[in-house]
Amino acid sequence: MSQAIEANFDGLVGPTHNYSGLSFGNVASQNNSAKPSNPKAAAKQGLVKMKALADMGFVQGVLAPHERPHIPTLRSLGFTGSESEILAQAAAQAPKLLAAVSSASCMWTANAATVSPSADSRDGRVHFTPANLVNKFHRSIEHQVTGEILKATFPDTDHFAHHPALPSVEHFGDEGAANHTRFCHDYGQQGVEFFVYGMSAFNTAVPRPQKFPARHTLEASQAVARNHGLNGNKVVYAQQNPDVIDAGVFHNDVIAVGNRNVHFYHEQAFLKREQMKADILRAWGDVDTPFYFVEVPEVAVSVADCVQSYLFNSQLVSHPNGDMTLVVPGEVENNPRVWAYLEDLVNQGTPIKNIQVFDLKQSMSNGGGPACLRLRVALNQTELAAVNPATLMNDRLFNTLNNWVDKHYRDHLVEADLADPKLLQESRQALDELTQILQLGSVYDFQKA
Repeated sequence: MSQAIEANFDGLVGPTHNYSGLSFGNVASQNNSAKPSNPKAAAKQGLVKMKALADMGFVQGVLAPHERPHIPTLRSLGFTGSESEILAQAAAQAPKLLAAVSSASCMWTANAATVSPSADSRDGRVHFTPANLVNKFHRSIEHQVTGEILKATFPDTDHFAHHPALPSVEHFGDEGAANHTRFCHDYGQQGVEFFVYGMSAFNTAVPRPQKFPARHTLEASQAVARNHGLNGNKVVYAQQNPDVIDAGVFHNDVIAVGNRNVHFYHEQAFLKREQMKADILRAWGDVDTPFYFVEVPEVAVSVADCVQSYLFNSQLVSHPNGDMTLVVPGEVENNPRVWAYLEDLVNQGTPIKNIQVFDLKQSMSNGGGPACLRLRVALNQTELAAVNPATLMNDRLFNTLNNWVDKHYRDHLVEADLADPKLLQESRQALDELTQILQLGSVYDFQKA
């Protein structure tokens, strides 16, 4: 068996990054609605995190943003005429619709797809299923282009299997890797795939949140597991606590994160916490390798603290010696209870030995931290060699992308700017150039027209 790694593929923030408050149930998104954004700073903050992870020795990739505003969606909804006329009509008649089709939300690639490595799948390939994100209109229009970008990034069908998104209905609401993690001894060995859901679509007896929507269904997770050819004995399903969804925990990755033999989570994260632990240990099976449940008590860090600081929306990454680093947003330093817990965490005797803080203010203001920005892909060395090399972060790509951002991005954007035809042209020019930098081919509608 060749040595395997876990790569992180981060979404590059798009040129139309703005605060339109589109995500009901996401407290940060709603609280910062209508504030001016800085797309240039947002993109650069994300690039700094990518480069830092690459410099730490991790394989780091880049996923391209989407074409926004998305004129084909507006045309399908009855707006006619030239593109400038369509933008003017939408701004006058349906400004929130224009904001929705202009969202840069694909930057949060934890929602891009669910990924199962070859060690877990029946056919020995890495499997990708783009998330349908049906609960939010502005995200439900992403999955087709996401699939195209994933195919261009992982093009070799001998090693990579690409599935279409699940049916775009509430019954199969799929939020991707934000509600999925994987536990394993080694990234190249068969692991335990852990799916978290907010509700069961076909079993109304299962409790549901009352205030905010449960975006992800049990039925979606089960369908993805079947499509990926997973071993049922190595799959665990757990329900998110409806009360924490109502407290603003719209995805599981806002209140839990896992990596290898560590599950780091809040004590109120799951509806049936003890059953979750028992199910993971049953699927884990190996009594010789310890499994760490790092459970944060409410008395130390409240659910409200978790939502405010995005403590759990962190990247948990493994070093060659087995130690782990928790990559956290700068907001954790501003919460005394959270920071005190993290200072104690590194001395608790778990594999988590280091804390790395990053400034991601632009992303955080729209409700996404370090974990939201990345899609984890476990790869053996043969599969890594089959990845599109132009998408992998290094000094040259970092410099190229920073220059590209400086050339094309605005440093101030408000919702009214979304109707500006010049913004559409600027964005398309930027993306056309980006597809050449990343060697993606024609993945956007405007390139195929």
